[in-house]
Amino acid sequence: MSADLKNLIKKLAKEYLEEIVSIRRHLHENPELSMQEYKTSDYIAGKLDEYGIQYKRGIAETGIVALIKGNEPEAKVVGLRADMDALPIIEQNDVPYKSKNPGVMHACGHDAHTASLLGAARILQEIRSELTGSIKLIFQPSEESYPGGAIMMINQGVLDNPRVDVMIGQHVYPLLDAGDTGFRPGKYMASTDEIFLTVKGRGGHGATPDMNIDPVVIAAHIVLALQNITSRFAKPVMPTVVSIGKVTAAGKTNVIPDEVKMEGIVRTFDDKWRERIHQMIHEICESIASSFGGRCDVMIDKGYPALVNDEVLTHRLRDHAEEFLGKDHVERLDQRMTAEDFAYYAQRVPSCFYRLGIRNEKEGITSNLHSTTFDIDESSLETGMALMAYLTTKELTP
Repeated sequence: MSADLKNLIKKLAKEYLEEIVSIRRHLHENPELSMQEYKTSDYIAGKLDEYGIQYKRGIAETGIVALIKGNEPEAKVVGLRADMDALPIIEQNDVPYKSKNPGVMHACGHDAHTASLLGAARILQEIRSELTGSIKLIFQPSEESYPGGAIMMINQGVLDNPRVDVMIGQHVYPLLDAGDTGFRPGKYMASTDEIFLTVKGRGGHGATPDMNIDPVVIAAHIVLALQNITSRFAKPVMPTVVSIGKVTAAGKTNVIPDEVKMEGIVRTFDDKWRERIHQMIHEICESIASSFGGRCDVMIDKGYPALVNDEVLTHRLRDHAEEFLGKDHVERLDQRMTAEDFAYYAQRVPSCFYRLGIRNEKEGITSNLHSTTFDIDESSLETGMALMAYLTTKELTP
């Protein structure tokens, strides 16, 4: 790639920043939950029309797939993905672009992802005559809710016609300063499964426990026993999380209920170990409940797989990021126990999922993802759209 093209991308990103900030703010003010992104989809389609980019709608209900063709469009196809759903969170930020949809908030940065991809799309559309191949833009619904928009779009052919050769995804990261990015080849994010337990006993008066089968006590033993999976069975090389996050026991001070419901998660990186964990959860819960004279019904909802970045592609893109931003602005990421349905794309084609820094301590922009005060330093959008465009261009130029 010529230095002129690199500089042009930087110039266009700077020129388009004001518009992309306004797009991000519009999306932030108008968040929609998973599989309800109808107005968001309308808005994205309007922008693609404005940029002269062809697209198809209604993929996985609200998803959009657009295509930018360069020279020899079938030579190579790079897929770029942005998720666009929000979370059921009440926003506490005091900003002009605060959510207008009560109880719904873009607390995971999907508004920034969508805005960055639209910015990258506009840049790539302008320089398409310099590229050999095509770019497929994937605006995906429902990353936050099972079964996940990624697998739904894949099942409806999003990686075909034309066939995607590599996938690139970008996600905001509050631990990195705005202007910085992070990459990790190989295993990066954990698989995620949800646990649903119903402990059944025999309720009664709290003052006569000998006449009851107390599901609260059984549940307490189960919670503690499940921690042995991580502390006594998981090998150090297999990071593992088993957490119970919700316990519902509808009794009173003097009433022992008939049942207790619990919900939690399983996170790990190894599929065989993942299946063994599931088996152990059944064995632990059922045997403990039985030993107390009760019963435990176990349901495990298998979610997203572990996200494994292609080693060769990710090393290559990290090198390109260092060329574009400077080595001081590219970090090596640690593994994370959080999960992402981008993993489904990575199972099918060589993929790279990297992080975009959004932190600004001077401005007080430090809140974690999924928090009520989450926000971004909007200058990061310039880096977000420019880097995505540059990485794509490097993949599509000799």
